[in-house]
Amino acid sequence: MSTEQREMSTEQVVQAAYECFGAGDIPGMLEYLHTNVVIEFYGPSVIPYAGIWRGHDQVTRWLETVYSSVDVKVFEPQEMISDRDKVVTTGRLHLVAKPTGREIESDFVHVVTVTDGKWSRFRDFMNTAVAVEAFA
Repeated sequence: MSTEQREMSTEQVVQAAYECFGAGDIPGMLEYLHTNVVIEFYGPSVIPYAGIWRGHDQVTRWLETVYSSVDVKVFEPQEMISDRDKVVTTGRLHLVAKPTGREIESDFVHVVTVTDGKWSRFRDFMNTAVAVEAFA
């Protein structure tokens, strides 16, 4: 971990990873993720990136699956609430499902746990019915 990362607040670590995500920068995002990170994206299997993903290898595949499945038109974190090692983010997104060309517009809530200056757990909550409809 760089000196800069050690000096970042929990909220700043979350924001930095979001910036990498918005830019499609997988290597940059991995720099902010703990090697044992757990990603929990809730929804049925029709959503290609739904499921639980553990560790850098699986999370790399998760990110690649996200970017190969959707065009990110808007990813807009709007409010962050921090409490010790947790950051809850609300926001909105607008995606287009690549297989169908259908739109996914939803608010989201993310709950991120930060351990030793890196994301150790990420939970995503959104209107999965909209995503299911877009991918079906």
